[in-house]
Amino acid sequence: MSNCAIVGINWGDEGKGRMVDLITRDHDVVVRYQGGGNAGHTIINEYGKFALHLLPSGIFTKGVVNILGNGVALDPENLWKEIEEVRARGVSITPENLMISDRASLLLPWHRELDGLEEARLADKKYGSTRQGIAPFYSDKYSKKTVLAGELNYPDHLKAHLADLLEYKNLTLKNVYGAEGYTMAQLEEWLRDYGEKIKPFVKDTGEFLKKSSAAGKKILFEAQLGALRDLDYGIVPYTTSSNTIAAFAPVGSGFPGVKIDKVIGVVKAYSSCVGEGPFTCEWFGDEAEKLREAGDEYGAKTGRPRRVGPIDIVATRYGVETQGATVIALTKLDVLSYMDEIPITAQYELFGEKIDRFPFPAILPEAKPVNITMPGWKRDISGCRKWEDLPIEARNYVEYIEREIGCRIGYVSVGPERESIILR
Repeated sequence: MSNCAIVGINWGDEGKGRMVDLITRDHDVVVRYQGGGNAGHTIINEYGKFALHLLPSGIFTKGVVNILGNGVALDPENLWKEIEEVRARGVSITPENLMISDRASLLLPWHRELDGLEEARLADKKYGSTRQGIAPFYSDKYSKKTVLAGELNYPDHLKAHLADLLEYKNLTLKNVYGAEGYTMAQLEEWLRDYGEKIKPFVKDTGEFLKKSSAAGKKILFEAQLGALRDLDYGIVPYTTSSNTIAAFAPVGSGFPGVKIDKVIGVVKAYSSCVGEGPFTCEWFGDEAEKLREAGDEYGAKTGRPRRVGPIDIVATRYGVETQGATVIALTKLDVLSYMDEIPITAQYELFGEKIDRFPFPAILPEAKPVNITMPGWKRDISGCRKWEDLPIEARNYVEYIEREIGCRIGYVSVGPERESIILR
């Protein structure tokens, strides 16, 4: 048996979805263990191009069971719309290949509204939320003011529970933000439109995972975002509201006793970032726009232009340590093929001193990049499928990163398609 987690090493948007789509064929179960519909995993395969927000990226592989774990911010409305969109492209999604943990909490309509209201209140100090309700959802979860998906099976209990939550939430909406609030009739309509539709997928997935493991099945754990967006270890407060690290996978999956044998950390060959907060290696102007266009760096959920810059060795080394990565997948190496020289943020300068360690969040905005360059390869590498096929300059770049971050690079992606990969 070999259980594996696929996680982001940097700010998110590293290409985790394409790696899950690739690695799924070697596993029996794929579990999303945290996060919600606030980010997208872009996948290109025989069905076309997809940006998945809630569905696990293993949904395209026949014979694989996909699970949304108890750590996920489960948005029934957006999940159902996504199921319908993917089904319309010829992908089978049934309660046999998609299961929802009965212990997953539901993201309710007021969570999205509260997210937008709070970002508006923060104004120029906003956190860069995608306004999908994630922070208000997790706040409510840890305040014990959410509804579990399993409660959909007990309508009388659910109605009474929602009535209590409604009273509490309307106090906040009306008295703090001056919003209109909600009625029980609105919630009941929402449950009919979306809660009833996802109910057939709700199961005791913890028991399913334990039995699968006992039967020797291989489990793949899929993370959202990256180490620098982790609630505890990221660039606070510019993080998501859940734990993105591999160590949380057993808890958020519903199988806390599981052993993870392999952690694949995904790193982009350059840096990109959606949202607010310090981004030490950031480029601006024409240089940034050229890289953004070459890499199609626009948010899969929001469409926002991503901030871009050279690969950041300091941040990446920290992400590798935080994730406990055992092997690295380096993605989008082909995007750098237009460059004469490949830039690298090798160190930071902080208070007049060059440093290699990632700084504490409060002083991170003071850090300045210390950049070096390596020779570029100036040729199309998207057709390469063997390590030896890559130009020596590209191999030197990969090996430099490998040495500096202290973790083996076992996968090199040279295109967005599933098979555009070099195994080392």
